[in-house]
Amino acid sequence: MSVTELNPKTSRRPARAPAHEGRALQKGQQTKMAIIDAALGLASQIGLEGLSIGVLAEVTQMSKSGVFAHFGSREELQIRVIREYFHRFEQEIFYPALKEPRGLPRVRALFANWMKRVAVEIQSGCIFISGAVEFDDRPGLVRDALASSVKTWLAAVHRAVTQAKEDGHLTADADERQIVFEIHSLILGLHYEARFLKTPGPITRANIGFEHILARYRREPAAIKKQPAATSRKRKSTETPKE
Repeated sequence: MSVTELNPKTSRRPARAPAHEGRALQKGQQTKMAIIDAALGLASQIGLEGLSIGVLAEVTQMSKSGVFAHFGSREELQIRVIREYFHRFEQEIFYPALKEPRGLPRVRALFANWMKRVAVEIQSGCIFISGAVEFDDRPGLVRDALASSVKTWLAAVHRAVTQAKEDGHLTADADERQIVFEIHSLILGLHYEARFLKTPGPITRANIGFEHILARYRREPAAIKKQPAATSRKRKSTETPKE
């Protein structure tokens, strides 16, 4: 039995008020997302530090008070932009890669998806990289949000590399942290060469660099096949849906 059935008076209330409130809430969320979209576009061009309530009001053709009502402060706006950027980053790079088998296929998918995004951001800019330059020596909530997002992403790459080692795709002495460091360095170097130095062919060089990393740490296919079947079955039984 529902709450309405228990209290007949409740059922006599007009349904228009909740519906109206729902539409107003939905419209408010749509407006907020429109502001965030505009802020993401601006941040990629002028950096997080360039964002302000006034600039966004001008771009979105809203009043300053209207933009302020959705965020309350410039700092809150910057943090919300970082979170939205990371959410889209996950949707484009991380989750599609999870469809690949764990091990090197998943590591390759993560890097390939990352490179697709970089190919676009060579023109538009990367908030993680520009934000690191702006806030590397400035303690505060914005820096914390940036650092937390990057650390979360690198932890996901580290997990994929660790699984590749566990599954015998990488040598037993492979240093997972070193591999992640080298992969991340390729991305940073690619941005620097492409956006700042305008060096030709940086995407090709980054892809070659990735293959060199795998070549140094990859286990020979014959060695992978020699893994005991019992070990493989045991590993499958301990995998979690989070992978």
